[in-house]
Amino acid sequence: MDPEPSQAFTVNQCIDQVALKLEAAKLHYGHGAMDAQSEALWITSKQLELSPAEALDHLERTLTSDQYQMAFAIAEQRIATRKPLAYILGEAWLMGVPFFCSEQSIVPRSWIAELIVDGSLEPWLPADGKALDLCTGNGSLAILLALSCPDIHVSACDISMPALSVAARNVDRHSLSSQVELLDGDLWDALPEPNEDNLFDLIICNPPYVNATSMSALPTEYQAEPALALAGGDDGMDLIRRIIAQAPDYLSERGAILLEIGNEYGNFKKAFPQIPVIWMEVSAGEEQVLLIQAEDLR
Repeated sequence: MDPEPSQAFTVNQCIDQVALKLEAAKLHYGHGAMDAQSEALWITSKQLELSPAEALDHLERTLTSDQYQMAFAIAEQRIATRKPLAYILGEAWLMGVPFFCSEQSIVPRSWIAELIVDGSLEPWLPADGKALDLCTGNGSLAILLALSCPDIHVSACDISMPALSVAARNVDRHSLSSQVELLDGDLWDALPEPNEDNLFDLIICNPPYVNATSMSALPTEYQAEPALALAGGDDGMDLIRRIIAQAPDYLSERGAILLEIGNEYGNFKKAFPQIPVIWMEVSAGEEQVLLIQAEDLR
């Protein structure tokens, strides 16, 4: 049941009511929120201009009638369009950090973000080191790297100019233009010819890796995102083959490349059976993100 305009509700009550509405619509999640309750929290927090985490400290706060009605209007738009909530709100949160978001780029999300924030990648990021975010999209991973390691320089590249325009807004939003450099091009073509002065200590990449069968079965929410940012060919490995083939040329002697492959563990193992890989533990398990040291690629 939708709210009456004259009723007064707390933040907690709003979250519960919006969650019930979303649950009844049988939506798909995974774009910054994993279930209806999480999306309801996100929708409600937006009315207070708070982060979802901050809103949890204000659960007994009373919303105005307009705020409550707007929360339900957003829920109705989410249901009617089946678009990711981040596109409707124009904003996404990743590891507690806000990012501008639009349909020009994939919604910010990656298990790599967990490894950046928890310090797992610091052994490959020396002081004054250089990092590359390949397939940067909205720029969120490059920005998290820069925020977590303020003494490194981060290059970030993408083939999509629309995505890079979103990334540029996010770099400006976090005042990182002196630390994060955005480059336009198809994978390695975006970079200058490698030499001993411009090699990277760490390359991170959340590439398009969804295999063709999975692409054909994507829920409507995922179909709203640019296919260019998702589709990885028949086995999901098309771009990853190109990335791994040339990565050694761009890595420092003790460098490493970190790749997210999602649910393509089997296809990766079949495509690269001889490469020694370090599987990194993230909240989704130990088969979604891998690290390869430079010496094992050469």
